[in-house]
Amino acid sequence: MSAGEDAVGARVPGLRCTGCGHPTAFWAPCCPVCRGEVKPAAFGPRGTVWSSTVVRVPVAGLEPPYGLAYVDLDDGPRVLVRTIAPSPPPGAQVLITSVEGDSVQGRQV
Repeated sequence: MSAGEDAVGARVPGLRCTGCGHPTAFWAPCCPVCRGEVKPAAFGPRGTVWSSTVVRVPVAGLEPPYGLAYVDLDDGPRVLVRTIAPSPPPGAQVLITSVEGDSVQGRQV
């Protein structure tokens, strides 16, 4: 699956159950809730921060400080998003700006 983009942000690829509607942002052979059939879906680009932190330790390929936030996408699952520090507080609205492989980036709106 690849991420789609629209005029206002990037979309996170994932799956949605055809039975119960449960969304996931990871591959699964069936729905993790009801074991029903899943179909490809794209989620976002907006969501609400559930929890966040600022990373100040260097990690290969990433220059600190940078933020990490768990974001509940408006129409989908909770995903881990890298943000520009300082990281947005819980309850803040976030726009997904890019999705490359497993890396999801966003900014506060």
